[in-house]
Amino acid sequence: MPKINETFVKKVEPPTANHKIHYDSEIPGFGIRITKAGTKSFILNYHINKRERRFTIGKFPAWTAAAARDKAKELRRLIDQGIDPQKEKTERRDAPTVTDLWTEYEKDHFPTLSPRSQTDQRGMWANYILPELGMIAVRELNNRQVRHLHAKISEKTPTRANRVLEVLRKALNLSIEWEWITRNPANDFRRNSEHSREKYLTADQYERVFAALEKMTNQKAANAIRLLILTGARRGEVLGLEWPDLDLELGIWNRPPHKSKDRKRKRIPLSNEALMLLRSMHDVAGAGFLFPTSKGTHMPDLNRPWRWLRSEVEIPDLRIHDLRHSFASVLVSSGETLETIGKLLGHSQHQTTMRYAHLMDDPLRSAANSFSDQAVKGNFRK
Repeated sequence: MPKINETFVKKVEPPTANHKIHYDSEIPGFGIRITKAGTKSFILNYHINKRERRFTIGKFPAWTAAAARDKAKELRRLIDQGIDPQKEKTERRDAPTVTDLWTEYEKDHFPTLSPRSQTDQRGMWANYILPELGMIAVRELNNRQVRHLHAKISEKTPTRANRVLEVLRKALNLSIEWEWITRNPANDFRRNSEHSREKYLTADQYERVFAALEKMTNQKAANAIRLLILTGARRGEVLGLEWPDLDLELGIWNRPPHKSKDRKRKRIPLSNEALMLLRSMHDVAGAGFLFPTSKGTHMPDLNRPWRWLRSEVEIPDLRIHDLRHSFASVLVSSGETLETIGKLLGHSQHQTTMRYAHLMDDPLRSAANSFSDQAVKGNFRK
């Protein structure tokens, strides 16, 4: 048997039929396989667990004879330890990738999300996660790759980067449940600082908004905005509202699980003003969506009428979600408890409502001043 070196591999001739293997004189099972067409591949034959296996190291000249010899020695050491390199190679080839993770995540987790969250997360995977990590096996994914993805997104949208990593971490936690991996490489990433921007309408601004809504050409959109103001609900919850969801006699909005952000059923009392608006709409409405399109679906957004409204009231930075914050602000200022406000907003966790706790400073200060005016000044300053 020859020694499989560079000189031998270059000079060896292809067989006249099928293929031929020349084995090395020093490394057991190591050889060069040559086909009739002249393709040369380095291989290693071995026995493990009473089975004969063949491992293809690589093709010549992409692999040199010296590199293939070193690889063969490495493989022989693994075999001596009872490790089957061909099995490892097959498992690595068949291991699910991040693209496979996305497929299973969409199938398993998406039914628990609202349609809006599904759309948002689908964009995260398509625009950020899959282009960067899609071809990587989940079990090969490491902290460095995850941090690199986070840093890359952070260059343009720091807050979005945090959201993308939270979604990826959730998917990887599911892959642990599926026994694809044993640890989550997306844990403990350093989040970017987030500074929440909350705007609250003043009494004067409310007056300007309601006056502008009277002049809005699209009164269907105007009614949707009025309902957003009067309920503090999210845009998607109002636009997707259907008449069967409402009990106008009892003044209750029965929000089914699939129309709630947290997928839980909600029973929310409506104010007298909201009921007056809804009853006036019901007098001229059909039986489906409150804000239907000509195709029978609900209005997808309020973008154009909202741009007009912001311009009309001269509040260019006003967002639709600010109406929800303002709703909470007015309730806090009137002395309502955070628990009550949370229920009206449809919050499932008290911590979510705690973001408005700082707004209670003014009514608390007024209460403290009231005590001072009535007790302290009259008794302690004599």
